[in-house]
Amino acid sequence: MIRPILRFGDHDLQTPARPVAAITGEIQHLIDDMIETMYAAPGVGLAAPQVGVPLRLFVVDTSVGSNPRDLLVLVNPEFVEREGMQIEDEGCLSVPGFSANVARPARVVIRGLDRTGDVVSCEGAGLLARAFQHEMDHLDGRLFLDRLRGLKRHLIVRKIQKLKRTGKW
Repeated sequence: MIRPILRFGDHDLQTPARPVAAITGEIQHLIDDMIETMYAAPGVGLAAPQVGVPLRLFVVDTSVGSNPRDLLVLVNPEFVEREGMQIEDEGCLSVPGFSANVARPARVVIRGLDRTGDVVSCEGAGLLARAFQHEMDHLDGRLFLDRLRGLKRHLIVRKIQKLKRTGKW
């Protein structure tokens, strides 16, 4: 089932997610829904808080569905390593239509549980490292806009406020 994606301005996006206590049938169903929602959007990642579920869980697929082996599900993820820096244009399914250059680690190692409950460790560089950090930010109640400063952030927020006033957000 495709779930609605919360947008910038929704308070639930600013609330840190809580750990998943157990991988139940309900969590499996949530994972399936998140994968379907991410591909339908289309996007390269989706965190549970973006669909209104305040749990530490995200899905990522930098191939956007073209390579099934690229789909990653991480439950209760945590960073093991972060190094380097990359600055690239970044957008977000919760901030549709907007993007900006954001500084992110160039390489990360992340550890968590897969959908079967097994401990997995994933290393990512480039886009995958960016996606990991982006989704981890969602789990911590942050959006890429929170990493922007100055005029760029101000202009995006102002445009979103205008869209809200006109009922287009």
